[in-house]
Amino acid sequence: MPALSVLPFETSSDLVKPVAGGAHLVVAALVGIAVIVVLITLVKLHPFLALTLGALTVGILAGQDVNDVLTSFTTGFGTTAAGVGALIVLGAMFAKLLADSGGADQIVDTIVGRASGRMLPWAMAAVGAIIGLPMFFEIGLVLLMPVIYLVSRRAQVSLITVGIPALAGLSAMHGFVPPHPGPVTAIDLLGANLGVTLGLGILVAVPTIVVAGPLFGALAGRWVVVEAPTTWETEERDESTRPSFGVTIATVLLPVVLMLGKAVVDIVIDDEDNMVQRVGDVIGNPFVALLIAVIVAMFTFGIGSKMDKQTISDTISEALPPIAGILVIVAAGGGFKQVLVDTGIGTRLAEWAQDANISVLLLAWVLAVLIRLATGSATIATITASSLMVALVDGLSTGETSLVVLAVGAGSLFFSHVNDAGFWLVKEYFGMTVGQTVKTWSLMETVLSVVGLVVVLILGIFV
Repeated sequence: MPALSVLPFETSSDLVKPVAGGAHLVVAALVGIAVIVVLITLVKLHPFLALTLGALTVGILAGQDVNDVLTSFTTGFGTTAAGVGALIVLGAMFAKLLADSGGADQIVDTIVGRASGRMLPWAMAAVGAIIGLPMFFEIGLVLLMPVIYLVSRRAQVSLITVGIPALAGLSAMHGFVPPHPGPVTAIDLLGANLGVTLGLGILVAVPTIVVAGPLFGALAGRWVVVEAPTTWETEERDESTRPSFGVTIATVLLPVVLMLGKAVVDIVIDDEDNMVQRVGDVIGNPFVALLIAVIVAMFTFGIGSKMDKQTISDTISEALPPIAGILVIVAAGGGFKQVLVDTGIGTRLAEWAQDANISVLLLAWVLAVLIRLATGSATIATITASSLMVALVDGLSTGETSLVVLAVGAGSLFFSHVNDAGFWLVKEYFGMTVGQTVKTWSLMETVLSVVGLVVVLILGIFV
């Protein structure tokens, strides 16, 4: 099979040389994480400052020069702000237009009208999975948040009950199904078949979403009761000015289609000099796709709902202040992650796990889990774990190799915590404390990871 065209991803962290011994690095990481937790939960320090101090603690205790630690932190901060930050800004603008136009209400009315109270979490899980199929987790979350808020308010249920299923759908697609960078990279590194992996990935994702989404969400909604915030809440509007359901869905899915189109073109054409692929690479870039979506939404949601130019401008401007805190916290999380990466903690843990005498599928999962816990990045966990598994897939069948890819994907989702930018993104959007985020989001990711592994192991019996 010809080598696949790999989507862009950060590779500077791949197999970084550790700066100290394994035990030394593990202690440094644990102390740094403890500093962050204590500063936020007990001292009540702002997460941005806590993450900054935690990163400095890890780097210094690991034995790095202070200037090197600062360079790592600022590099990770800047990279995250430039990537995820820009997407959050565009997504917030899009979401504000969707809400103020009445488009979000239209979607909510349709979902609530067609789904009973018991079926609502299942409907949200399906929506999350569909939106998450071609989209990065952060983009899907930003686009779905106004819908999650409004569904929670209209159905009068905890934000967790309807939010967790949607997050489960988004996260499962990110870990198991191409064209996300993690799965596509693992497919390329391990020489797996794309079609077989896609098919098996869907088989793994469906039962995993069911368990981690609606079923776990029902429990989590009882443990943590969070009311939907008033963000994106608008005064009652004349329903006659709302964009139609068809127009709303078409606009919401526009960036999805653009990015999915790019993935299809990359796979089908695979020629950098081909004009169609060059155009697809531009309009299918997540930033450009969301930028186009915002511009289109100004017409479909703005002018289409009888907003004038000034109202549209004010709506977009009002979308920015509420996300300022989210931006700096998420970026600081990226800085903390980079310090962990540059100390080589993930690499050291991977070397230890590779020496364990366990099955190939379980080893792939454990490697990804350890690197995920150490770095907070699902993509880094996938890349590094897959690189270490290359020699171990020789002689495996096509289906078995694809299952190794999915085992790595399952491990890369395990227990998101304070070194994961996604952790802070969910915490801030859902208005939860660190403890509540761990009991809901972190545990949901763990359930997703473990159930995914179980399904992979079951499939391994028949493949």
